[in-house]
Amino acid sequence: MNIYDMNDPDIRGKVFWQLKRLTSFSLWKRKRDAWERFTRAYEDAVKTWPKSQVERVEADGLNYAYGILGQYNKGLDELEKGRRHVWRVEQPLYEVVGASAMMRTDLYRHPAYWERGIQMAAWPPKIEELHQLLIKSFYQCDETPLEVLSQQRYAEATLLWANPLLDGAFYKKDFYTLPYPVFPDCLPNPPEASSLEILSGQKVPVDGIWEPIRDERTRILGIIAVGEKKIENNGCFNYFVGGTTAPKYSSESGPVSTRWRLLWEDDRYKDGKIPDESEYFIEPKLGKTDEVVEGNIEVRTGEVCPKSGLWAARDHESAYRRKGWFGDAGSAAKGSSR
Repeated sequence: MNIYDMNDPDIRGKVFWQLKRLTSFSLWKRKRDAWERFTRAYEDAVKTWPKSQVERVEADGLNYAYGILGQYNKGLDELEKGRRHVWRVEQPLYEVVGASAMMRTDLYRHPAYWERGIQMAAWPPKIEELHQLLIKSFYQCDETPLEVLSQQRYAEATLLWANPLLDGAFYKKDFYTLPYPVFPDCLPNPPEASSLEILSGQKVPVDGIWEPIRDERTRILGIIAVGEKKIENNGCFNYFVGGTTAPKYSSESGPVSTRWRLLWEDDRYKDGKIPDESEYFIEPKLGKTDEVVEGNIEVRTGEVCPKSGLWAARDHESAYRRKGWFGDAGSAAKGSSR
C-alpha cells in the first residue's frame, strides 16, 4: 500500500482539492444527470425487452430508480442554495448514496450472478449495458460528506488515510473501475488553518474541511518533552457538515477521541451563484498510443467491431469504450485502431 504523508504540501493540496470536488454542486449535478440517463434506459428495458428473455430487469426496480432520482432533485435544489444539510442522516443526498449502491448490486438478481444482496459474477452483456450507465453516477469516495452516526460504537471518520482518494488501486472494484480524476496543472495550496478547534463528540459549528491535529514537543533522549508545544497534523482531512457530531479517529488500539481544526469553511453557493467548477472534470490527455487517427470507422450497436482499439459513442458524452462494450441502443460509434 502506498503511504501518503499528510505533511507533504503536494499531498495536502491533492486531498484538499479532492474534498472540494467531492462536495461540489457540479459533481452532484453530474451524478444526478447520469442517474436520470440510467433510469430512462431502465424504463425502456422494462417496457421493451421481451418477457421471454432470460436477461431481464425487474419492473419493480423502476419505481425505486425514479425514487432515487426524486431524492437527487430535492437534494440539489437545497445544495444549489448552499444548504448542505442534505448529506445528513435521512436527508435526500444521504439516502441517495445508500439506495443507488443497493440498486447496483441488485440490478440483476439471477442466482448465477447474485446472492443475498451481493454481486457474485460479471453481469451478462445486456445487463452490463445498463450497469455501465448506472456507474456513471458513482465517484470514488462520494460518501465523503455524509454524516457519521454519533451513536455508532466506533463513529470513526470517513477518511482515515489518503489512500482511498489518491491510490488508483482503490478505484478498481470487483466488477467495475471508477475513473481517476485529472488534477489541474497548477494545484493551489490549502489555506492556513484557522484557530477554530473541536473535539470528537462535539458539534461541528460550520460546514467545511477539518484536519485532525495533535500537540508535539521536542523530546530529550526520546523521552522527556521539552520546549513549546507545536501543533502537527494527525491524519487525513475530512469534510464535516455543520450540526453533525465530530467523529473519532483511528489508532493502533482502535478509535480514539481527537482534536479537529478547521482548515477551510465552505460557504459556496450561499450567494445563489454556482462558480466555474470545470477543473473538477478535466478529461485525460490522450497518449501517443491513444491518439485518434483520421479515417473514421463506424459501427452501430449490435454490429461486430472490425478492429481492436478505442471507440467513442457518437451523439453522447465524450466517453471512450474498448472493444466489446456497446453504447446506448441505436447509437453509432466511430473510432480507429491503435
